[in-house]
Amino acid sequence: MDIASFFVQALNGLASASSLFLVAAGLSLIFGVTRIVNFAHGSFFMLGVYVAYSLVSHAAPSLSAALATLLGGFMGGATDALWGDAASQTAAYFLLLLCAALVTGALGALVEVLVLRRIYQAPELFQLLATFALALVIQDGTLWLWGAEDLLGPRAPGLSGAVDILGRRFPTYDLLLIATGPLVLAALWWCLQRTRFGVLVRAATQDREMLGALGINPRHLFTAVFALGCALAGLGGALQLPREPAHLGLDMATIGDAFVVVVVGGMGSIPGAFVAALLIAEIKALCIALGTVDMFGVSFAFSKLTLVAEFLVMAAVLMVRPWGLLGKPQSAPRANTEQEAPFALGSARTQRLWLLLIAALWALPLLTTDTSYTLVLGIDLLVAALFAASLHFIMGPAGMHSFGHAAYFGVGAYAAALLVLRAGMSTEAALLLAPLVSALVAAPIAWFAVRLSGVYLAMLTLAFAQIVWSICFQWDDFTGGSNGLTGVWPSAWWQDKAAYYWLTLALVSASVYALRRVLMSPMGYALRASRDSVGRAQAMGLNVALVQWLGFVLAAGFAGLAGALFAFSKGSISPDVLGVSKSVDGLVMVLLGGVHTLIGPLVGAVTFTALQDSLARSTDYWRAVLGGSMLLMVLVFPQGIAGSMQALWLRVRDARASEERGAT
Repeated sequence: MDIASFFVQALNGLASASSLFLVAAGLSLIFGVTRIVNFAHGSFFMLGVYVAYSLVSHAAPSLSAALATLLGGFMGGATDALWGDAASQTAAYFLLLLCAALVTGALGALVEVLVLRRIYQAPELFQLLATFALALVIQDGTLWLWGAEDLLGPRAPGLSGAVDILGRRFPTYDLLLIATGPLVLAALWWCLQRTRFGVLVRAATQDREMLGALGINPRHLFTAVFALGCALAGLGGALQLPREPAHLGLDMATIGDAFVVVVVGGMGSIPGAFVAALLIAEIKALCIALGTVDMFGVSFAFSKLTLVAEFLVMAAVLMVRPWGLLGKPQSAPRANTEQEAPFALGSARTQRLWLLLIAALWALPLLTTDTSYTLVLGIDLLVAALFAASLHFIMGPAGMHSFGHAAYFGVGAYAAALLVLRAGMSTEAALLLAPLVSALVAAPIAWFAVRLSGVYLAMLTLAFAQIVWSICFQWDDFTGGSNGLTGVWPSAWWQDKAAYYWLTLALVSASVYALRRVLMSPMGYALRASRDSVGRAQAMGLNVALVQWLGFVLAAGFAGLAGALFAFSKGSISPDVLGVSKSVDGLVMVLLGGVHTLIGPLVGAVTFTALQDSLARSTDYWRAVLGGSMLLMVLVFPQGIAGSMQALWLRVRDARASEERGAT
């Protein structure tokens, strides 16, 4: 490829960087002030595209005519020379794009006032759960308003052509996008550095509690910042209207890239987001420009790296400079004074209840001989319970938040399938070896992950998970590529649904019991000590990094077992089992049930999976109903279903005990 082609491809990267920067800048602003990891931010980008499509399609002609008439009244006969039809159409087009951004910002303010304002005091992970529920509601609301078909908007009047650059044709509209990024950066810098609003934003970013102590109402500031962040996301989406169609997958496709840019640039750093957007966009453009290169007799397809380039960059930055390129190390959070009771084995009554539940589950195939779907759903619930329990093992007691736990679930599924299809092993051998393969894959990842904490740890696990997903998605000869693997059926004696259900129940019950026993062992208490206070744990002689590494690898192994059981139950697997959506499902299960209770992940897994299954079969808008149900649960059960019920039981018990002491 010649120099001209490289230069044009670099310009393409600059155009993509501008839209990516607008979304990431809004996300960085919102996180810096409210400390909310806004998973719904990509939804506002999507709304910006759809709202811009509607405005441009329906209001552009009338607004263009109104502008021409208005200016004609002021300028008289000079209008035809200075303000022709093309100019009025162009002005109307971009005014409507700005209106789309304002509408998106107004919707963001409404969401902040009605929903997010009520959960600012909730734990950060539950705020993440609430924003994920919002994303589901917005996606189905978009489906209801605009339908499921892709909507391609009209090109910008006057900018629909191309210019000649070094003998190559380059879209004129992309030149406008290239200029938009620096202009928005300059405007944000002036707003944050030269205005009173900017002073308040910077003060809230550094110490929200002190801002309230000075007599400033943080509610109005939070609403304004959230609206501004959503407006920036909406503007980024609106500007993409001439470049790509509006579709329902824009939200999830955008939020991952936005998170990467924010983390690479530095949490809360607007210039950092701009630099990171440029870096990532140019690296992806370079990979496309290089294409396939032969080196030392081996062909390297650099274009395939575009699927994972941003995550490779993020992983490298997090391992070298965890706070980002232009960010600052975050101060340690205030100590959590809430005390938790030590883990303990259940009472004899509790153990009898567990045995009764297992007996009822064991008898399920005998009671549903005519309803095979019940067994299929039962297997799905058991697999989800084990997956959630393995994630809870590192999230709750160990305090390590993983956004990429599905990688180990998927590795276990692929390992079981490949061992059966390629190596000719039995189902029993595959179920034994698949968890070991997941643990081996997790071992080097955990070595890097345990050196970080908080959101940096979560994003590093996401980066490694996407790298694993990319390998499975593109290795056609071994993993089947995007088509996955089919014909992954268990041995003959397990192909009966009842028999496989019993096998799954036995393995899941044993695994959950084993995880509980580990949490009540010295290793479990060591994990909890490393979560509560790293300094004290090290002073006691604990090797915190080793303890967390062991916990991480062990959780990955059990997730791999869940993946292997899933593969044999479905008969086929695809790269979706390693995707971000699967990791998010695991997070939702744990948080919905309660991260600080041992039974929480089981309750959350059953609730989420059963709700998802029943709603998907009953309505086309099941995501909105599911998201609304999750929002209601977050508001009613701020500690999760099991956690809130446990807290209520403890309050009732203490009140009853105090009454008895008063009576005596």
